[in-house]
Amino acid sequence: MNTSPYRSAGTNLPLSICMATILLVSLGSGVANPHADDQPVLTLTTQQLPLPGKGLAQHDFLYSGEFDTRKTNQTMFLVKGGKLVWTYEIPIKDTNGNLSEFSDMHMLSNGDILFAYKTGWRKIDKSGKTIYDYQCPKGTNGWTECHSAQPVGMDKVLFMRNGTPAKLFLFDIKTGKTEMEHVMRTKEPVDQKSVHGQFRNVRMTKQGTYLIAHMNLGRVIEYDKDWNEIWSCDAPSVWHAARLKNGNTLISGNQHGFVREINPKGEIVWEVKKGDLPGITINGVHQATRLANGNTVFCNWTAGVKKPDWPNIVQVIEVNPKKEVVWAFREWTDPDLGPASCIQLLDEPGKGEEQDLQPRDQKGHGDCMGPGGCERKATN
Repeated sequence: MNTSPYRSAGTNLPLSICMATILLVSLGSGVANPHADDQPVLTLTTQQLPLPGKGLAQHDFLYSGEFDTRKTNQTMFLVKGGKLVWTYEIPIKDTNGNLSEFSDMHMLSNGDILFAYKTGWRKIDKSGKTIYDYQCPKGTNGWTECHSAQPVGMDKVLFMRNGTPAKLFLFDIKTGKTEMEHVMRTKEPVDQKSVHGQFRNVRMTKQGTYLIAHMNLGRVIEYDKDWNEIWSCDAPSVWHAARLKNGNTLISGNQHGFVREINPKGEIVWEVKKGDLPGITINGVHQATRLANGNTVFCNWTAGVKKPDWPNIVQVIEVNPKKEVVWAFREWTDPDLGPASCIQLLDEPGKGEEQDLQPRDQKGHGDCMGPGGCERKATN
């Protein structure tokens, strides 16, 4: 009997009927909790219209999402050649009865996958065998959480542990040693109620700085290796931040429903937000990625939408610099990909184990290509 949580699904799968969404809004009290039950309620009705692109055949990708409470297992999906070829599942509740959910994931160049699942993080090989599993401990005031795990090379992991206090770690799987541990600033009061909303994805850059999306502070702050603040910008309920090859920073706005490109001066130089895309409703933006061709792909989560209306949500959207939609999909049946939080396009250049996952230009340069480059002045 095959007990591996990886399962092959090698059949051709029909693309779902594409539908454009007409939004009817019923607003309640807006709150910053990242989960849908605490968001303003949106009621959706739909009519049939095609979505741009080639559906699941547009890109090869790895995909997962937070908080799919419809199911007892949470699933990560691998799509290649327009077909669902592998899945990996975890129980929605861990052995302590705490909810687990996929919040971060990276496929490395050798096929290994590193992912964060709220109650811990895990590295598996391409067969689904566990290489290393970290389970979040119970703190003095309650359980800690992990929503961010970034590979730093093949053996090291940068992970954030939400808690009282929250801590950032750099851990070497090969040696079993913690190379860095740092207490992170979070919104006051730092109590157990605040733990879940402290952080989602955080990143180490190619320069070795820490680009931290402080969700409950509403800011992105970059720190040097000595933890001096060298750059920051306002970013309400920020879910994810990534340094681009031009020196700017791409951020996502969670339930505020935006993707913004911010220059080193802290100015918005490009943005796509709620209401910008005719026929497609942006609900809540989790991960966002800038592609080598200049397009931007982002995950459109279920924020504020009633569970029976989830199948009307367009989960993943790719726009060009003019904010024209060139690809999008809505896949809630055969296959049911569920809510969208994380996507890694496997046909993009670069390796998953590199600190900065954004693509390089053809000359092989890294992040610091735009005005101001990597020269960032400390903020007050």
